[in-house]
Amino acid sequence: MSFTVSEIAERVRGEVAGDGSVRLTGFSTTENARSGDLTFADKEDFFLAAEASAASAILVSGDFTSAAKVLIRVRNARIAVARLLPLFYPPERPLPGIDPGARIAVSAQIDPMAHIGPGCVIGEGVQIGTRSALLGGNHIGKGSRIAEDVLLFPNVVIYTETVIGNRVTIHAGTTVGSDGYGYVFDEGRHRKVLQVGNVVIHDDVEIGANCAIDRGALGSTVIGAGTKIDNLVHVAHNVVIGAHCLIMGQVGFAGSTQLGDYTVIASQSGIAGHLKLGKQATVGAKSGVMRDIPDGGTVLGIPAAPDKQAKRQWVAVQQLPEMLRRVRELEKRVDQLKVRSS
Repeated sequence: MSFTVSEIAERVRGEVAGDGSVRLTGFSTTENARSGDLTFADKEDFFLAAEASAASAILVSGDFTSAAKVLIRVRNARIAVARLLPLFYPPERPLPGIDPGARIAVSAQIDPMAHIGPGCVIGEGVQIGTRSALLGGNHIGKGSRIAEDVLLFPNVVIYTETVIGNRVTIHAGTTVGSDGYGYVFDEGRHRKVLQVGNVVIHDDVEIGANCAIDRGALGSTVIGAGTKIDNLVHVAHNVVIGAHCLIMGQVGFAGSTQLGDYTVIASQSGIAGHLKLGKQATVGAKSGVMRDIPDGGTVLGIPAAPDKQAKRQWVAVQQLPEMLRRVRELEKRVDQLKVRSS
């Protein structure tokens, strides 16, 4: 696929500096760029590397100039990259149709434009919308509803009564709607509390590989519109995640916690149950959150504390060896004074 520099600039509302008729056939990093490629730079050192590369044009944010390369100036080069990559590398969508190896309940409703891959099992009353694709080995529990343009990678399992909105992508090995971890101690043993709720995933959500999204005990576990969840994340029963949140890898949520819109949870953090994390809250990596976080709050550490407080504590801990050394010296002096006075 080929585009002129001017055509690319128009798509990202950029300004061309140089020959706008130069044709571009690919998008690449500076290290791997070849003639005909577009690359990008948003910092001085990146720009120098891009200018020295074989790329034919550079997408830049900033007041860079070049006598050697055609430039496309934009407000934010990284945002422009995100918008242009699908143009050069359009995602493949499988053709409509049902593989002969799929098993589909008679009462299931599957749009003619959907794709059902080999080894899929579609339960009673399931609804699958137009252009949605199940790539293979997917099990869809009875009564589940999958809307339009949904993409399920191989071995994604959807339990009963799950609701999935439009343009949702779920990567391989993820399970949606498994039982929440609910038990009560009764007569010397742990009695299971039946988990009879469901999971609701709103539009434009992406969920990484090998995640577990538990169904509600009563009611729903909810993933808000536009939220992006990384690999290896566990969302417990009745958690409600707001819109446009970012959840990094290996994060775990205990039950019934609520996240406001645009919350960010960094990797390997644990969030206790029944908490409220406000809008635009941020949790630093490897944090253990045990208390509510207000709107716009940032917390760090175990147990998580407001970021400024946590940083002061870290600085104090780093000073402990020197403080201990000084205390020992003071103790020696005190002992010497006691000997002299005696």
